[in-house]
Amino acid sequence: MTQTARDDNTPSAAARDAPSISAIIPVYNGEATLRCSLEPLLAMRERAEIAEIIVVDDGSTDASAGIAAAMGVRVMGSGGRLGPGQARNVAAAVAVGSVLWFVDADVVVHADAARVLADALQRTGAAAVFGAYDDDPPGAGFLSQYKNLVHSYYHRRGAGAADTFWAGCGAIRKEAFLEAGGFDGKRFPHPSVEDIELGWRLRQRGLSIQIVPALQARHLKVWHLKTLLHTEIFRRAIPWSRLIHARDSGPDVLNVGRGERLRALLAALCLGTVALAGAGLAPVWLVAALLVGVAIANASLFDFFRRRRGAWFALGAVAFHQVYYLYSASVFAGCWIEHRWSVARLALRRDADAH
Repeated sequence: MTQTARDDNTPSAAARDAPSISAIIPVYNGEATLRCSLEPLLAMRERAEIAEIIVVDDGSTDASAGIAAAMGVRVMGSGGRLGPGQARNVAAAVAVGSVLWFVDADVVVHADAARVLADALQRTGAAAVFGAYDDDPPGAGFLSQYKNLVHSYYHRRGAGAADTFWAGCGAIRKEAFLEAGGFDGKRFPHPSVEDIELGWRLRQRGLSIQIVPALQARHLKVWHLKTLLHTEIFRRAIPWSRLIHARDSGPDVLNVGRGERLRALLAALCLGTVALAGAGLAPVWLVAALLVGVAIANASLFDFFRRRRGAWFALGAVAFHQVYYLYSASVFAGCWIEHRWSVARLALRRDADAH
């Protein structure tokens, strides 16, 4: 009996057993990058690696919706300018897949991403997985290279179990997503920490989240100093710090772990000592000692940057990262004061009501 050769396009047994995946992309005025983001996903749909692609237009005033429709993907409206969290919820409610794969409109996933994602879910049994940016961001400027590479560094170093989630390139089993209530779009009407907050709720329900560095994507965003500082402080540091203080504890992962907090403290001590030394109130040797401490504490990050962009870039990137530590630590401390003041006011009000 002659065996018929299998067509290369026929799904393997592993592929047939893999969970069905709905790729969901929220977009707001993303015409500059949306086409690039959709192209690898369309190839995956053609190979039957994903079941569908849903683009949710969140009130765009450009050609984003038309581009998506012309490329043959399902396009939905969010119902207004609601933010990416609520836009994802709109698509999740009607998605056919058992897994919801969230991809940002300025993110281009690697060609093997759907297979890596499906394998990770099957292998770990996790409720959610997310990946990392690759080492080749197209933005040529220093800040674009720094920001995207440092994101990659933290996600790769944090491989394994996680207490947070990342919606730039991350997937959640649909059942778990719906039972958790999805993203809190009302609390986070702008791109912010809505994915981190959802991750915490998933973990509170006893569900597993895994960081899978092999699940890679390229970030097309070009960063400038003004937009970087605004995003980092008002969309990330402040809401994230408030979440941590509201819980009275934070996750020991990624860029908020204990080691990172110690590095932030070291950066602040170094800056304070330099100022005191400039005023003649601290010895120069103490400044030198703290600088050595900063170098040792950031050696791994320096080596990561050096191997990818050279020593001069690494020096500049690590130096700028100390600025990140300073404003992040300042925001964290300010939010702690805000939280303690709110708690004290509430206690005083209760005492007054009791008497």
